[in-house]
Amino acid sequence: WGRIVNITSVVGITGNAGQANYAASKAGLVGFTKSMARELASRNITVNAVAPGLVPDTGMTSDLDDETVARMLSQVPAGRPGTPREVAHAVAFLASEAAAYVTGHVLAVDGGMAM
Repeated sequence: WGRIVNITSVVGITGNAGQANYAASKAGLVGFTKSMARELASRNITVNAVAPGLVPDTGMTSDLDDETVARMLSQVPAGRPGTPREVAHAVAFLASEAAAYVTGHVLAVDGGMAM
């Protein structure tokens, strides 16, 4: 058996103005995840993806100014950013035996941004 967990982005689910190239690459990873899940399920290998939303203090967001972060936070129903730890917990779950029957899923860890 095996587990594959890809990291995509909420932008791969929703799209975002000014990020067409990034959104397309992350959406491609969603399609890749689902295709590989179908191909590998018979071998007891699950393939899933985690789609983080706004997670400050990472290489992806470290250059954002406070105004941009505030604007992005206004789009998060939970009203707060995520943490790297929360993303890691989602990955750990999908890689665990507890997720043995979960495959082809994109788990948004985004405080509701993708709703």
